[in-house]
Formats: sequence, C-alpha cells, structure tokens
Amino acid sequence: MSINKYFYIYTLGCKINQYESQAIREAWLGAEYQECTDPEQADIIVMNSCAVTAHAVRDLRQQTRRLMRLAPEAKVIITGCAAEVLHKELAKDFGDALIVPQSKKEELLTLPMATPDASISTPEQSPAALHFPKFSITGYNRVRAVVKVQDGCTHRCTYCIIPSTRGKSVSRPMQDTAEEIHRIFEAGWHEVTLSGINLRQFGRDLDGSPNFWDLMEYLEKDLAPTWAGKARLRISSLDPGQLTEQALTVLGTSRMVCPQLHISLQSLAPAVLRRMGRGHYSFESVSDWLKGLAAYWPFFGLGTDLIAGFPGETDEDFQETLAHMKELPLTYAHVFPYSQRPGTPAARYPEQVPTQIKKERAALLRKCADEKKQAFLEHLAQQPELDVVLEKLDPARGVCQHYADCVFPDTLEHAEKRQMVRAVPIRREGNTLLVRPA
Repeated sequence: MSINKYFYIYTLGCKINQYESQAIREAWLGAEYQECTDPEQADIIVMNSCAVTAHAVRDLRQQTRRLMRLAPEAKVIITGCAAEVLHKELAKDFGDALIVPQSKKEELLTLPMATPDASISTPEQSPAALHFPKFSITGYNRVRAVVKVQDGCTHRCTYCIIPSTRGKSVSRPMQDTAEEIHRIFEAGWHEVTLSGINLRQFGRDLDGSPNFWDLMEYLEKDLAPTWAGKARLRISSLDPGQLTEQALTVLGTSRMVCPQLHISLQSLAPAVLRRMGRGHYSFESVSDWLKGLAAYWPFFGLGTDLIAGFPGETDEDFQETLAHMKELPLTYAHVFPYSQRPGTPAARYPEQVPTQIKKERAALLRKCADEKKQAFLEHLAQQPELDVVLEKLDPARGVCQHYADCVFPDTLEHAEKRQMVRAVPIRREGNTLLVRPA
C-alpha cells in the first residue's frame, strides 16, 4: 500500500549537514515517502540546523517560523547542531515540534515519520554514541556530491561550539568511503568532495590509526584505475596541522584530486592563534608548505576561513593578519566577524572587540580576498584548458578544477547537468570566467 506522505527538508550550515540531509532523503524515499519542493504541500518539514554562529541560529528560528506559517498542519522536526545545544529552548519556542539532537539524528533514517507520540531522548538522557553514524548515499541532490568521512572534534578551539554539538571524533572505514564514491560516480556524478568536521582527526579511532593522507592514498589506488580523467575528488577543508611532507607527496602524485585546497587558518597573528587554542601552526609554516606544493601544482586554487575581531585582537594583530593574507597565494576567503557561542571559553574572555570594529575589520579582509580573487581569475584566463562540471544550463555554467565559476556565453548543445566539459578560457567577467568548449 502506498504511503501518502510528503516531506520537505530545509538544510542550514555545512557540507556535513547537506550530506546527512541527503541520507535522510534517500531513506525516506525508499520508505515510499515523497519529497515536495513546495513546503506548503508538506506533511513533514525537517529543519537540519547549524549552531556555529549566532547568525545560523537566528536563521533557523526565522526559517522555522516562516515554514510553520506556510504549512501550519505539517509536523516539524528540528534536528542538527542547534537541536543538540539548544534542545530545551527550541522545544519551548516551537511547541509541538519534534526536537531531534544531533547525537540522535541518525534515528531519523528509520524513525516512523514523526508521529505525535514519537520519542527521541534529549542529550542529557542519552549521550552521543561513539560510532560513525549510519548515514550513506547513492546520489546527491546537487551537481557536485559530498561524501562524509569523519565526524566530531576534540580539539576545542576556544571559540568553537562544535565539540558540544557533534561530540568526539569518529571516522568512516576507508573501504566504505571508497565503495560509496564508486556508487556516486557510477550513478553519473563527476565530482565528489570529501568532507569532515576535523579531517586532521580522521583515523584515530580506526584499526591501525590511518591519517587522512593514508585515506587519500587508499582512494587513489582504488578509484584512479577506473575514474582518473573521468571524475575527480575535492577536499573540503584542511587543518594547517595536516600540511606535511606526506601531504605533498599524496597531492603531487594524485590523478584524482582537484588542484585546489581550503585551509582553515582563522587568523595569521600568533597572539590571536594562541588565544584561539590554535598555536600548532604559524603563517611561516603554512607559507613554506604552500611553496613546496607549488613545485607539484604550479597553478592551484586556495581558500581559507578567517575570523575578524576575536577577543583581545589588537589593531597590530589585525594588521599582521591582513599583511600575511596579502602574502599568501589565496584565491578566495570566507571571512566572519567573531560570534560569541554559549559555553565556549572565548565567550567569557575580557576585551571583547566592539561590533562595529569587527565589521570594519571583516570588510577589509573581504576586500583583500576580492582583489586576490580578481587577480586569480585574470591568471586563470591565461590557462590553456579547464575541466568544468556543469551545474546549470541556459546559459551553461559550472565550476572548474581550480574552484572558479565558469560560464559558457554561447549555447552549449547536448549539455547535461553534472557533465564534465573540457573548456578554453576567454576572459574574466566580474567574479566569473567566460569559457568556450575546447
């Protein structure tokens, strides 16, 4: 008998949340539920939340209220990181909504679809299990797929709430990761991003304690014979502590990894890094490693995350970060004004930087990042060829291996989304690169 239930999933936050939403989507579709694109038609609405910044939590509250107005009869499920750390507050604010903490999110894979008597224990009643959650996917709802290889973090940066929301680090067995990527490539996707909460902690809980670069070597051997030149891997975000000689060897010899990295720097001032609990690297160590990478990758995309206005950040600290930022071969940056998160040490630090100063510093960092992006696109326009995975059609556009947005100004006949197209750069136009078929 067919089940006539429609669901709608709204995902906030990181690539890991996107992956977990996809796993829930596939599980529910397999149980004969149907997904709708219009929330007003939904019987069940899932809010997959983020808590990394105050803005993310505000967004969750605003979007939940909006969707509840659009579909007043729908059963609402709030899950994810905000549901872990703000369980009681969200339950109070949203009445009949089912609050599923992050530590219990995987139960949504098999939970009878949010019936009124459904019961999921709060974090206080049942601590997070120390196993890799049973999420898996066979496809993706976006053109470029994400595969989760690690979850949780025990590093405890002083500003970060993630250890309270996702618990200790757990890793996915390497064979399981390879098998999932094969399935996704076979289903017609041509790019997979390997993602985790802290990839530096990958493997510590697995037999033999492999590190992330051991995983990459394993995937290279397993995937490259079939997929090299046909599909590619991208790495989501690296901790600077992962920038080792092994990393250079693995990246320099890979036939699968895109020549683009994202390194989570957060600051480039030593005093600020120490207060952040991130004194295990320096601008000099990162810069030297990138020079070594250039011997293998003469041309590559490079992104980072930066926090502006961390407690105690002086004008001198900020200027040091800005000056070092200008020296690095960055091609883009994600810049965030510091956001106090409840229960973190930094939220209690003295010398909190005024909001206006945080905004001004963030604006200067973004300006620098934009200048670097424009210079990168000008350089990219001189490259002989690029491989573009198409995300949209009419006009066709997508992302090249260096992580730049590429647009085909003329009609691209017989093109399909997810297709990887060989292209020749024409010129930079704004924040995009115009290209033509090779």
